[in-house]
Amino acid sequence: MSERQALLTSIAQTIQDYRDGSLPKPITDHVDHWVQQFDVGVQLPILREVDHVLKNTYFSKEKVSKFLRGAIRRAKLTGPNPKEFWRSANFLDIQGGGASQTDMLALFSEVLREEFGIGIEDCGQGNDVFIYLDDGIFTGNRVRRDLEGWVRELAPAQAKVHVICIALHSGGQYYANGRIQTAVKAAGKKVDITWWRAIELEDRRAYSASADVLRPTAIPDDQAVRDYVAGMKHQPTLRAPGSPGAAGLFSSDAAKILLEQEFLKAGVRIRQMCPNLGDTQRPLGHMTLETLGFGSLIVTYRNCPNNAPLAFWVDAPWYPLFPRTTNTQTAVRRMFADLTGDGL
Repeated sequence: MSERQALLTSIAQTIQDYRDGSLPKPITDHVDHWVQQFDVGVQLPILREVDHVLKNTYFSKEKVSKFLRGAIRRAKLTGPNPKEFWRSANFLDIQGGGASQTDMLALFSEVLREEFGIGIEDCGQGNDVFIYLDDGIFTGNRVRRDLEGWVRELAPAQAKVHVICIALHSGGQYYANGRIQTAVKAAGKKVDITWWRAIELEDRRAYSASADVLRPTAIPDDQAVRDYVAGMKHQPTLRAPGSPGAAGLFSSDAAKILLEQEFLKAGVRIRQMCPNLGDTQRPLGHMTLETLGFGSLIVTYRNCPNNAPLAFWVDAPWYPLFPRTTNTQTAVRRMFADLTGDGL
């Protein structure tokens, strides 16, 4: 077996349960179709590093279940009697847009039932501990909006909130926590928030040198990219080369630089191919602030976040590695399920 075929096979095995196994079969051909959109000379190096990175950043249903199973019995979270802790805890289902919280609640309930013989419907017997579940904290905007509204309108005068997620980006946590605490103070309440995660990734601008997200060291020698950057109101923040990141996601800094350069070039090209993409859909992923993009490489079996590089998920005429379910599609599915009585 050639190195290329071995890498295609390895990546296919890693991502095989993506969106309930709905990737085109054989998945090796699907991955090959995707990588062939890059220049021939970089296809093999891209496959090498994507194979390495996804082993760290792709969270299969099995990996997520394992994390939740560990969290359920973690004494620092639950105290000495985990079953009673969860029975008393209140699970928040307050997320605006998307289905990640609903799906995480369903999986958490499965794991609870396996471990303790109770589901989420048996919980909520106390009135001071609340659980907010999500698959990832990226910019922090979603958890911030959800908990700000809850604090103002529904939270008791005193409460303890545990935010449990798979991937937590440090900048998003810092931003969201600050804004939520401002809302807590304005409401005259006492709400303590603790954050629990399977993996924490550095994305703060001040720590760009050790970033775990894609943040280029230089603007590539590519006219389309130079034109894109020239059109920005503010010049992008570049990182100093030397460190592949604090979390050890990448095999080397050189390999990380390769992905940064190639995904940035591809992202600019995709924006040219797909003129209906909004301004915030930046080459390296969704970001409200004007940057080259968020640059996260976290993907779960449920979906690929739009904070990932456009090269991962944008559809036709580009061919995506991870076809993405949008919040609009999820809302339509949920509405249909409500009308028919079927579950999502």
